[in-house]
Amino acid sequence: MNVEKGLKPNILKKICNQIFANAKKHGIYIDRINDHNDHIHVLMILNPDLGISKQIQLLKGESSHWINKMQLTKDRLYWADKYFASSVSNNKIDFVSKYIENQEEYHRKQTFSEEYKSFLNSLGYSDEDF
Repeated sequence: MNVEKGLKPNILKKICNQIFANAKKHGIYIDRINDHNDHIHVLMILNPDLGISKQIQLLKGESSHWINKMQLTKDRLYWADKYFASSVSNNKIDFVSKYIENQEEYHRKQTFSEEYKSFLNSLGYSDEDF
Protein backbone atom coordinates (compact mmCIF):
# COMPACT_ATOMS: atom_id res chain seq x y z
CA MET A 1 0.00 0.00 0.00
CA ASN A 2 1.41 3.38 -0.89
CA VAL A 3 1.13 6.21 1.58
CA GLU A 4 1.85 9.91 1.53
CA LYS A 5 5.57 10.64 1.26
CA GLY A 6 7.11 12.22 4.31
CA LEU A 7 4.85 10.73 6.97
CA LYS A 8 6.67 10.51 10.26
CA PRO A 9 7.55 7.03 11.53
CA ASN A 10 5.30 7.40 14.59
CA ILE A 11 2.32 8.20 12.32
CA LEU A 12 3.12 5.22 10.09
CA LYS A 13 3.24 2.95 13.17
CA LYS A 14 -0.22 4.20 14.21
CA ILE A 15 -1.49 3.46 10.71
CA CYS A 16 -0.05 -0.06 10.81
CA ASN A 17 -1.64 -0.67 14.23
CA GLN A 18 -5.01 0.52 12.93
CA ILE A 19 -4.76 -1.69 9.83
CA PHE A 20 -3.87 -4.66 12.05
CA ALA A 21 -6.88 -4.05 14.36
CA ASN A 22 -9.24 -3.53 11.43
CA ALA A 23 -8.06 -6.71 9.73
CA LYS A 24 -8.71 -8.72 12.88
CA LYS A 25 -12.25 -7.29 13.03
CA HIS A 26 -12.87 -8.65 9.49
CA GLY A 27 -11.33 -12.07 10.09
CA ILE A 28 -8.18 -11.24 8.13
CA TYR A 29 -5.07 -12.57 9.88
CA ILE A 30 -2.02 -10.33 9.57
CA ASP A 31 1.20 -12.19 10.29
CA ARG A 32 3.47 -9.19 9.73
CA ILE A 33 2.94 -5.53 8.88
CA ASN A 34 5.59 -2.84 8.59
CA ASP A 35 6.02 0.53 6.97
CA HIS A 36 8.82 2.33 5.23
CA ASN A 37 8.72 5.93 4.10
CA ASP A 38 5.88 5.81 1.57
CA HIS A 39 4.52 2.26 1.58
CA ILE A 40 3.37 -0.57 3.80
CA HIS A 41 4.02 -4.27 3.38
CA VAL A 42 1.58 -6.78 4.83
CA LEU A 43 1.91 -10.55 5.10
CA MET A 44 -1.59 -11.87 5.66
CA ILE A 45 -3.71 -14.95 5.44
CA LEU A 46 -6.72 -14.17 3.31
CA ASN A 47 -10.22 -14.61 4.64
CA PRO A 48 -11.70 -17.30 2.36
CA ASP A 49 -15.12 -15.60 2.49
CA LEU A 50 -13.74 -12.39 0.94
CA GLY A 51 -11.93 -11.84 -2.35
CA ILE A 52 -8.48 -10.22 -2.40
CA SER A 53 -9.79 -6.93 -3.76
CA LYS A 54 -12.51 -6.77 -1.06
CA GLN A 55 -9.95 -7.38 1.68
CA ILE A 56 -7.65 -4.68 0.31
CA GLN A 57 -10.63 -2.32 0.00
CA LEU A 58 -11.54 -2.95 3.65
CA LEU A 59 -8.00 -2.36 4.89
CA LYS A 60 -7.27 0.68 2.73
CA GLY A 61 -10.72 2.25 2.88
CA GLU A 62 -11.28 1.97 6.60
CA SER A 63 -7.73 3.00 7.43
CA SER A 64 -7.86 6.14 5.26
CA HIS A 65 -11.22 7.03 6.82
CA TRP A 66 -9.70 6.60 10.30
CA ILE A 67 -6.53 8.56 9.40
CA ASN A 68 -8.59 11.48 8.09
CA LYS A 69 -11.01 11.37 11.04
CA MET A 70 -8.08 11.44 13.49
CA GLN A 71 -6.41 14.19 11.40
CA LEU A 72 -3.06 12.36 11.42
CA THR A 73 -2.00 14.11 8.21
CA LYS A 74 -1.93 17.77 7.24
CA ASP A 75 -4.03 17.08 4.13
CA ARG A 76 -6.59 14.34 3.53
CA LEU A 77 -4.89 11.01 2.92
CA TYR A 78 -5.87 8.94 -0.10
CA TRP A 79 -4.37 5.54 -0.76
CA ALA A 80 -3.07 4.82 -4.24
CA ASP A 81 -5.65 3.09 -6.43
CA LYS A 82 -3.27 0.23 -7.14
CA TYR A 83 -1.84 -2.46 -4.92
CA PHE A 84 0.35 -5.49 -5.39
CA ALA A 85 -0.54 -8.92 -4.03
CA SER A 86 1.34 -12.18 -4.36
CA SER A 87 0.94 -15.62 -2.87
CA VAL A 88 3.72 -16.99 -0.70
CA SER A 89 4.51 -20.67 -0.36
CA ASN A 90 4.78 -22.09 3.16
CA ASN A 91 8.55 -22.52 2.89
CA LYS A 92 8.99 -18.78 2.11
CA ILE A 93 6.83 -17.33 4.90
CA ASP A 94 9.80 -16.84 7.27
CA PHE A 95 11.81 -15.14 4.51
CA VAL A 96 8.95 -12.76 3.63
CA SER A 97 8.26 -12.05 7.29
CA LYS A 98 11.91 -11.13 7.91
CA TYR A 99 11.92 -8.99 4.76
CA ILE A 100 8.88 -7.05 5.96
CA GLU A 101 10.35 -6.64 9.43
CA ASN A 102 13.61 -5.28 7.98
CA GLN A 103 12.29 -3.09 5.14
CA GLU A 104 14.40 -0.14 6.18
CA GLU A 105 17.60 -2.16 5.77
CA TYR A 106 16.59 -3.45 2.33
CA HIS A 107 15.59 0.00 1.12
CA ARG A 108 18.96 1.49 1.99
CA LYS A 109 20.31 -0.53 -0.94
CA GLN A 110 17.38 -0.19 -3.33
CA THR A 111 14.24 1.99 -3.45
CA PHE A 112 10.85 0.34 -3.40
CA SER A 113 10.32 1.38 -7.03
CA GLU A 114 13.64 -0.15 -8.10
CA GLU A 115 12.91 -3.31 -6.15
CA TYR A 116 9.42 -3.62 -7.63
CA LYS A 117 10.74 -3.21 -11.19
CA SER A 118 13.47 -5.77 -10.51
CA PHE A 119 10.86 -8.20 -9.17
CA LEU A 120 8.65 -7.75 -12.25
CA ASN A 121 11.70 -8.15 -14.52
CA SER A 122 12.47 -11.46 -12.77
CA LEU A 123 8.96 -12.61 -13.75
CA GLY A 124 9.63 -11.82 -17.40
CA TYR A 125 8.06 -8.34 -17.65
CA SER A 126 9.99 -5.57 -19.34
CA ASP A 127 10.11 -1.90 -18.32
CA GLU A 128 7.64 -1.11 -21.12
CA ASP A 129 5.03 -3.30 -19.37
CA PHE A 130 4.78 -0.92 -16.41
